[in-house]
Amino acid sequence: MLRKARVAFNAVDLALYRRARSLAHTPQTVRWVRRYSQLGEHGAMWLALGAAGAATDTPRRRRWLRATGCVGGAYIVSTSIKIAIGRRRPVVEDLPHLMATPTGLSFPSSHSTSSFAAARAFTGLVPPAPLYCMATAMALSRLYLGVHYPSDVAAGAGLGTLLGSFGR
Repeated sequence: MLRKARVAFNAVDLALYRRARSLAHTPQTVRWVRRYSQLGEHGAMWLALGAAGAATDTPRRRRWLRATGCVGGAYIVSTSIKIAIGRRRPVVEDLPHLMATPTGLSFPSSHSTSSFAAARAFTGLVPPAPLYCMATAMALSRLYLGVHYPSDVAAGAGLGTLLGSFGR
């Protein structure tokens, strides 16, 4: 029973992956999505936002530092889970990855985790709508570029949202 459920889940995950990979891939869009995705490597974009906030928003510096520390912690947690689980990145013959990655590990997406942790932790310091738009774009960039399955991205978003709550 469990095996059948896992096989069915993996089939849906692969079908969604294939569907997402078939959308609007031109050299220009790939280049721009790749550039945006690179900003999220190791949570860099979010850590830089937090550092800038802490440096410029003196009255709320402690809050910025707590939120930024939470984003860094979320990245470490997701990376640790990724190593423990060891799920390999998608390898689909007719859909090669559109960017290089630091590791061959996929679950959960650390880009998604750190992005949603930042969106949750920085809410109250920055309006939430742009934060969540940026986090969603970052998470979807990983699927668009073919380096994660949809379940990797969804798990990262959920984990990041949970962990980001500790930074508020």
